[in-house]
Amino acid sequence: MIDLEAYERYVAKFNARDYEGVLSHFAEDFEIRFAGHTFRGRKDFMRFYGFFHDHVSESIRLDALASSDTLLAIEASVRLEAKSDLTPAMLAEQGLERIFPLRAGQVVEMNQFIHYRLENGKFVSVVCALV
Repeated sequence: MIDLEAYERYVAKFNARDYEGVLSHFAEDFEIRFAGHTFRGRKDFMRFYGFFHDHVSESIRLDALASSDTLLAIEASVRLEAKSDLTPAMLAEQGLERIFPLRAGQVVEMNQFIHYRLENGKFVSVVCALV
């Protein structure tokens, strides 16, 4: 089971762009789904976040958490701030047409609901819903 303290450590790693630390919470095989896209495994994770975080500063603040041995459900506030333009053409080139474009300096704040499936204490499935 992942408790509040453990999840806050995970979020701190994500906010610090400690991708190795973040990935240590995932099983060998995993998938992440959000914005109509599915990312499978370490390679997809690194490709997406390497690209996205080159253009966007992203931070997550935990608002609520519910956990069991096989499920973790959170509500979070997500803040995106574009460091540079993220155009539709750039997104399309990466196969990310469903991600919304941003202009340099643009800030977007949103609520996010994230559902994690766990096996042996590791994330195997992550599904994100944005509000």
